[in-house]
Amino acid sequence: MLAQKPPMGWNSWNTFGKEIDEDLIFRIADIMIEKEYKNAGYEYLIIDDCWALKTRDEYGNLVPDPQKFPHGMKAVADYIHKKGLKFGMYSCAGVLTCAGYPSSYDHEFEDAKQFAEWEVDYLKYDYCNFPKNADCINRYHTMSMALKASGREILFAACNWGSHDAWNWMRSIGAHTYRSTGDIFDNFHSFMNIFQSQMEHLSQSGPYCFNDIDMLTVGMYNKGNVAIGKPCTDGEYRMQFSLWCLAGVPLIMGADIRHINPEMEQLLKNKDLIAINQDIECRPPYLVGNRSVVVPEKDKENAVEPLRKIKNKLYTFIKHLSNNEFVIAYYNLFEEERDINFIFADAGIPYSSGYGFSMKDIFSGEEIGVKRDYHIVTVPGHDCKLYKCRLVYCGK
Repeated sequence: MLAQKPPMGWNSWNTFGKEIDEDLIFRIADIMIEKEYKNAGYEYLIIDDCWALKTRDEYGNLVPDPQKFPHGMKAVADYIHKKGLKFGMYSCAGVLTCAGYPSSYDHEFEDAKQFAEWEVDYLKYDYCNFPKNADCINRYHTMSMALKASGREILFAACNWGSHDAWNWMRSIGAHTYRSTGDIFDNFHSFMNIFQSQMEHLSQSGPYCFNDIDMLTVGMYNKGNVAIGKPCTDGEYRMQFSLWCLAGVPLIMGADIRHINPEMEQLLKNKDLIAINQDIECRPPYLVGNRSVVVPEKDKENAVEPLRKIKNKLYTFIKHLSNNEFVIAYYNLFEEERDINFIFADAGIPYSSGYGFSMKDIFSGEEIGVKRDYHIVTVPGHDCKLYKCRLVYCGK
């Protein structure tokens, strides 16, 4: 069955926007195999907006741009499938896509049938140019039914940006994932605002219908289609990727993986982080520390609204995995390093219980032994520390 775990893959939009063609897609498919992204779990190769002509054909069908895709979408699907990957495409619930191409409003069933004929495995379904008098829930439900009637199993990645409290109804209409936020941009403020906006809705995500907080910008360094603001540091990219893994949301890469640097390639294929994301029980993380601290005057001067509040936080999360393992994650949203103190009693493990945590640093692999009662860790500015843990009985 589809989406038992959060889907993983690559999407063309963040780096390439409208500058896509079949040669690029074929090369990305090659790279996903050659550099073992597929072995790490990334299986969907998704073409985003701008793949079609600006008008349908005389029969009302969507037409791939023959200059970009001269062999047609079935040939693209065949190439991707021969690599052992799955093929994803894009349409929109509105009359036009976000870039102004023909979309699927009032064409849901014929478009779904066409996608099935092309052997599409994944459909990202956006929300631009939607008629003001139309019913959002009804239209997403209509495409869900159309895909189910198409004769092919197609993952339905609904993308209505959280409109109409999407987390409350997307599962019931048959979506496998649902975008709950606006678009991500390649900077620290963007991804942190997105993550914070969905903290209270991460529990409304699980097998067969996952909250989607947008594609990853990890490794882009402002090279691409979503470059706005100050480029991320490596520490900030560690924060982004580990937050997405911790939250159990889809991991859809957006960087140009043909040229990504070795550090970011290693991060995107980190087995321990991906295992957290793909854990079979799909439990959400919960916040056990949200300690406000006094902001130094220099930090106040440098604060950028509306993000001042996130500069005043140190976050500690705990996530219960299968096999009775845990992840403890610390995030420092200050620009300078900070000590973060996690009191185990806040997670229901007081000293009097007799238990502590055996802890391993996920990034370094270092075994740090058993900690009891509390754990204090120094976290660099705009960075994180994550630990794989197991409960250990230490005695009374």
